Amino acid sequence: MPETSAIAAAPHQPVLLAEVVAALAPRDGAIYVDGTFGAGGYSRAILDAANCTVFAIDRDPDAVAGAKPLLERYAGRLHILQGRFGDMAELLSREGIDAVQGVTLDLGVSSMQLDQAARGFSFRFSGPLDMRMEQQGDSAADLVNTMAEQPLADLIFTFGEEKKARRIAKAIIAARTLAPITETQQLADIVRRAIGPTPGLRIDPATRTFQALRIAVNDEMGEIDRGLAAAERVLAPGGRLAVVSFHSLEDRRVKTFLRDRSATAPRGSRHLPDTQRPQPAYFRLISPGGIAPGDAETDRNPRARSARLRVAERLDTREAA
Repeated sequence: MPETSAIAAAPHQPVLLAEVVAALAPRDGAIYVDGTFGAGGYSRAILDAANCTVFAIDRDPDAVAGAKPLLERYAGRLHILQGRFGDMAELLSREGIDAVQGVTLDLGVSSMQLDQAARGFSFRFSGPLDMRMEQQGDSAADLVNTMAEQPLADLIFTFGEEKKARRIAKAIIAARTLAPITETQQLADIVRRAIGPTPGLRIDPATRTFQALRIAVNDEMGEIDRGLAAAERVLAPGGRLAVVSFHSLEDRRVKTFLRDRSATAPRGSRHLPDTQRPQPAYFRLISPGGIAPGDAETDRNPRARSARLRVAERLDTREAA
């Protein structure tokens, strides 16, 4: 669990913070959703930008517990909801909120989670092979110790975009017949040996396998789909959606959703029968190509190098139809 005093004293600076706030353009009296609260960096910046209200969502109980200093600082303006951002419409409805002026999502794992050895997200530390954001359900250790070889290889290939997924899965199966795989560095060593020498590789050979397992454990791709659809539901006309992704799988998901729901998507012919008429556009793309961090930010925070921000504005479908 993060120490609340540490969070208050040295708050985490999220990636593309200035760009996200500029995209949302917070205004007095408006309501915003920070769907991935973490250490509260985006929520804090939004609340400082205007006399507005933020409903912050996080599935990690540690993040919710660590929000106490910000709840005191922004009393009455910041509300913390424990749950998944894919359920934001239902979570907001319980609070009597049916429309908001902005939603931001910072996809993937948080820096706080990566930096806690006991959470098992990173092989930089020796820790249990866990990776569960909600700290319940099947862990990464459960997957690597129970999955059959082919499904495990498919998982690593699909979610890690790892070309040597079959070799890695075979090595995992062989290793677990000798002893259960329960530690992060234990798995990382298995993967490194399976891949072999990798001259010129800029990342640790275990990186893609760890990414794949984390995505599977937390159903991150499904959550992105649900979260984007939920944001579409809760955004009022003119409201903004700002999504930060960190790898191609996430960004591709966001890009495809916004393209398909925007005025840039093929709308078909007006002469089509009514049963085949396309749906109206729901979004106007504000950053069709995405927004990347500047050199100053990537120098300060290497994790930002792969980040991409996509912004869209919710349309009034009565006008767009």
